[in-house]
Amino acid sequence: MIWLCYIIMLAVPYLLAGINTSIIVAKIKTGKDIRTMGSGNAGLTNTLRVLGKGAAGIVLLGDVSKSAIAVLIVRLSFLFIGNVNTMDPASNMTWVEFMAVFMAIVGHCFPLYYGFKGGKGVLAAISAIFVLDWRIACILLGIFIVLVAITRYVSLGSCIASSCFCIAAPLFGYFADHDPAFIVNAIIAAFCGGLIVFRHRANIKRLIDHNEKKLGEKSK
Repeated sequence: MIWLCYIIMLAVPYLLAGINTSIIVAKIKTGKDIRTMGSGNAGLTNTLRVLGKGAAGIVLLGDVSKSAIAVLIVRLSFLFIGNVNTMDPASNMTWVEFMAVFMAIVGHCFPLYYGFKGGKGVLAAISAIFVLDWRIACILLGIFIVLVAITRYVSLGSCIASSCFCIAAPLFGYFADHDPAFIVNAIIAAFCGGLIVFRHRANIKRLIDHNEKKLGEKSK
Protein backbone atom coordinates (compact mmCIF):
# COMPACT_ATOMS: atom_id res chain seq x y z
CA MET A 1 0.00 0.00 0.00
CA ILE A 2 3.03 2.27 -0.07
CA TRP A 3 1.95 3.49 -3.52
CA LEU A 4 -1.16 4.99 -1.91
CA CYS A 5 1.09 6.92 0.49
CA TYR A 6 3.01 8.45 -2.41
CA ILE A 7 -0.24 9.51 -4.07
CA ILE A 8 -1.32 11.14 -0.80
CA MET A 9 2.10 12.83 -0.52
CA LEU A 10 1.62 14.54 -3.88
CA ALA A 11 -2.13 15.11 -4.01
CA VAL A 12 -3.24 16.04 -0.50
CA PRO A 13 -0.83 18.95 0.15
CA TYR A 14 -1.42 20.34 -3.33
CA LEU A 15 -5.22 20.16 -3.14
CA LEU A 16 -5.53 21.26 0.48
CA ALA A 17 -3.07 24.15 0.21
CA GLY A 18 -4.77 25.19 -3.01
CA ILE A 19 -7.79 26.37 -1.04
CA ASN A 20 -7.06 30.10 -1.03
CA THR A 21 -8.46 31.78 2.07
CA SER A 22 -7.70 35.26 0.72
CA ILE A 23 -9.83 34.74 -2.39
CA ILE A 24 -12.68 33.28 -0.34
CA VAL A 25 -12.63 36.04 2.30
CA ALA A 26 -12.48 38.83 -0.30
CA LYS A 27 -15.34 37.30 -2.25
CA ILE A 28 -17.53 37.02 0.85
CA LYS A 29 -16.67 40.49 2.15
CA THR A 30 -16.67 42.53 -1.07
CA GLY A 31 -18.00 40.28 -3.82
CA LYS A 32 -14.73 40.93 -5.70
CA ASP A 33 -11.70 38.87 -6.59
CA ILE A 34 -8.69 39.82 -4.43
CA ARG A 35 -6.52 39.27 -7.50
CA THR A 36 -8.10 42.37 -9.08
CA MET A 37 -7.47 44.50 -5.99
CA GLY A 38 -4.35 46.19 -4.63
CA SER A 39 -1.19 44.43 -5.77
CA GLY A 40 -3.22 41.63 -7.34
CA ASN A 41 -1.69 38.98 -5.08
CA ALA A 42 -4.01 36.50 -3.38
CA GLY A 43 -2.12 36.50 -0.09
CA LEU A 44 -1.99 37.86 3.44
CA THR A 45 -0.12 41.13 2.81
CA ASN A 46 -2.45 42.28 0.03
CA THR A 47 -5.48 41.27 2.11
CA LEU A 48 -4.20 43.36 5.02
CA ARG A 49 -3.67 46.40 2.82
CA VAL A 50 -6.96 46.14 0.95
CA LEU A 51 -9.41 44.57 3.41
CA GLY A 52 -7.94 45.35 6.82
CA LYS A 53 -6.82 43.47 9.91
CA GLY A 54 -9.97 41.43 10.49
CA ALA A 55 -9.94 39.85 7.06
CA ALA A 56 -6.17 39.39 7.24
CA GLY A 57 -6.54 37.54 10.53
CA ILE A 58 -8.91 35.03 8.96
CA VAL A 59 -6.55 34.57 6.01
CA LEU A 60 -3.63 34.05 8.39
CA LEU A 61 -5.51 31.35 10.30
CA GLY A 62 -6.65 29.61 7.13
CA ASP A 63 -3.29 29.63 5.37
CA VAL A 64 -1.41 28.46 8.45
CA SER A 65 -3.85 25.64 9.17
CA LYS A 66 -4.16 24.14 5.70
CA SER A 67 -0.46 23.53 5.07
CA ALA A 68 0.26 22.25 8.57
CA ILE A 69 -2.65 19.83 8.35
CA ALA A 70 -1.52 18.69 4.89
CA VAL A 71 1.97 17.72 6.09
CA LEU A 72 0.49 15.96 9.13
CA ILE A 73 -1.84 13.95 6.88
CA VAL A 74 1.12 12.81 4.77
CA ARG A 75 3.12 11.88 7.88
CA LEU A 76 0.28 9.88 9.39
CA SER A 77 -0.49 8.20 6.07
CA PHE A 78 3.04 6.83 5.79
CA LEU A 79 3.02 5.86 9.46
CA PHE A 80 -0.28 3.98 9.54
CA ILE A 81 -0.64 2.84 5.92
CA GLY A 82 2.98 2.35 4.87
CA ASN A 83 4.43 1.56 8.33
CA VAL A 84 7.17 4.14 7.77
CA ASN A 85 8.14 6.86 10.23
CA THR A 86 9.08 9.73 7.93
CA MET A 87 10.28 11.78 10.92
CA ASP A 88 13.03 9.27 11.70
CA PRO A 89 16.29 9.89 9.77
CA ALA A 90 17.09 6.19 10.09
CA SER A 91 14.18 5.43 7.76
CA ASN A 92 15.93 7.37 4.96
CA MET A 93 12.45 8.73 4.16
CA THR A 94 12.51 12.23 5.62
CA TRP A 95 12.47 13.52 2.04
CA VAL A 96 8.77 12.60 1.98
CA GLU A 97 7.96 15.41 4.41
CA PHE A 98 10.08 17.87 2.44
CA MET A 99 8.18 16.89 -0.69
CA ALA A 100 4.90 17.42 1.16
CA VAL A 101 6.08 20.95 2.05
CA PHE A 102 6.99 21.61 -1.58
CA MET A 103 3.62 20.36 -2.85
CA ALA A 104 1.82 22.58 -0.32
CA ILE A 105 3.72 25.60 -1.65
CA VAL A 106 2.93 24.60 -5.25
CA GLY A 107 -0.74 24.18 -4.35
CA HIS A 108 -0.89 27.61 -2.75
CA CYS A 109 0.91 29.30 -5.65
CA PHE A 110 -0.83 27.45 -8.47
CA PRO A 111 -4.23 26.31 -7.18
CA LEU A 112 -6.31 24.08 -9.41
CA TYR A 113 -9.51 25.73 -8.19
CA TYR A 114 -8.59 29.28 -9.24
CA GLY A 115 -7.09 28.88 -12.69
CA PHE A 116 -3.63 28.17 -11.21
CA LYS A 117 -3.41 31.77 -9.96
CA GLY A 118 -2.75 31.92 -6.23
CA GLY A 119 -0.54 33.53 -3.62
CA LYS A 120 3.21 33.57 -3.17
CA GLY A 121 3.52 30.63 -0.82
CA VAL A 122 5.12 32.27 2.21
CA LEU A 123 2.53 31.39 4.84
CA ALA A 124 1.98 27.99 3.30
CA ALA A 125 5.70 27.38 3.54
CA ILE A 126 6.37 28.52 7.10
CA SER A 127 3.42 26.66 8.60
CA ALA A 128 4.37 23.46 6.76
CA ILE A 129 8.02 23.86 7.82
CA PHE A 130 6.92 24.19 11.47
CA VAL A 131 5.43 20.71 11.20
CA LEU A 132 8.49 19.48 9.29
CA ASP A 133 11.10 20.85 11.72
CA TRP A 134 10.27 23.51 14.32
CA ARG A 135 13.96 24.41 14.73
CA ILE A 136 14.35 25.42 11.10
CA ALA A 137 10.99 27.17 11.14
CA CYS A 138 11.93 29.26 14.17
CA ILE A 139 15.17 30.37 12.52
CA LEU A 140 13.41 31.32 9.27
CA LEU A 141 10.62 33.12 11.12
CA GLY A 142 13.19 34.99 13.20
CA ILE A 143 15.06 36.11 10.08
CA PHE A 144 11.79 37.25 8.53
CA ILE A 145 10.68 39.20 11.61
CA VAL A 146 14.04 40.95 12.04
CA LEU A 147 14.26 41.96 8.38
CA VAL A 148 10.68 43.23 8.25
CA ALA A 149 11.14 45.10 11.53
CA ILE A 150 14.24 46.82 10.16
CA THR A 151 13.19 47.47 6.56
CA ARG A 152 9.37 47.17 6.72
CA TYR A 153 9.54 45.28 3.43
CA VAL A 154 7.57 42.03 3.76
CA SER A 155 8.72 40.85 0.35
CA LEU A 156 12.40 41.27 1.25
CA GLY A 157 11.99 39.34 4.47
CA SER A 158 10.07 36.62 2.64
CA CYS A 159 12.68 36.18 -0.08
CA ILE A 160 15.69 36.10 2.24
CA ALA A 161 14.05 33.80 4.79
CA SER A 162 12.95 31.44 2.00
CA SER A 163 16.46 31.39 0.58
CA CYS A 164 17.84 30.52 4.01
CA PHE A 165 15.70 27.37 4.01
CA CYS A 166 18.06 26.00 1.36
CA ILE A 167 20.95 26.42 3.82
CA ALA A 168 19.29 25.48 7.10
CA ALA A 169 17.77 22.22 5.85
CA PRO A 170 21.04 20.47 4.89
CA LEU A 171 22.91 21.91 7.89
CA PHE A 172 20.43 20.49 10.38
CA GLY A 173 20.08 17.29 8.36
CA TYR A 174 23.81 16.61 8.21
CA PHE A 175 25.22 17.96 11.48
CA ALA A 176 22.30 17.66 13.92
CA ASP A 177 20.26 14.71 12.66
CA HIS A 178 22.86 12.74 10.63
CA ASP A 179 20.14 12.22 8.06
CA PRO A 180 21.27 10.12 5.06
CA ALA A 181 18.64 11.86 2.95
CA PHE A 182 20.01 15.35 3.66
CA ILE A 183 21.18 15.89 0.05
CA VAL A 184 17.74 15.07 -1.37
CA ASN A 185 16.16 17.28 1.28
CA ALA A 186 18.52 20.13 0.38
CA ILE A 187 17.50 19.87 -3.28
CA ILE A 188 13.79 19.93 -2.42
CA ALA A 189 14.37 22.85 -0.02
CA ALA A 190 16.11 24.71 -2.86
CA PHE A 191 13.06 24.22 -5.05
CA CYS A 192 10.83 25.48 -2.22
CA GLY A 193 12.91 28.62 -1.69
CA GLY A 194 13.39 29.14 -5.42
CA LEU A 195 9.67 28.97 -6.12
CA ILE A 196 8.86 31.55 -3.44
CA VAL A 197 11.57 33.91 -4.71
CA PHE A 198 10.28 33.42 -8.26
CA ARG A 199 6.78 34.32 -7.14
CA HIS A 200 8.21 37.54 -5.71
CA ARG A 201 9.92 38.57 -8.95
CA ALA A 202 7.64 41.61 -9.38
CA ASN A 203 8.36 42.65 -5.79
CA ILE A 204 12.09 42.27 -6.39
CA LYS A 205 11.84 44.56 -9.40
CA ARG A 206 9.95 47.13 -7.34
CA LEU A 207 12.54 46.86 -4.57
CA ILE A 208 15.29 47.57 -7.09
CA ASP A 209 13.28 50.50 -8.47
CA HIS A 210 12.48 51.73 -4.92
CA ASN A 211 8.74 51.42 -5.62
CA GLU A 212 7.89 48.58 -3.26
CA LYS A 213 5.29 49.39 -0.62
CA LYS A 214 6.32 49.03 2.99
CA LEU A 215 4.35 47.27 5.68
CA GLY A 216 1.46 49.47 6.76
CA GLU A 217 1.16 51.37 3.49
CA LYS A 218 -2.28 51.21 1.93
CA SER A 219 -2.82 50.15 -1.67
CA LYS A 220 -4.55 52.79 -3.75
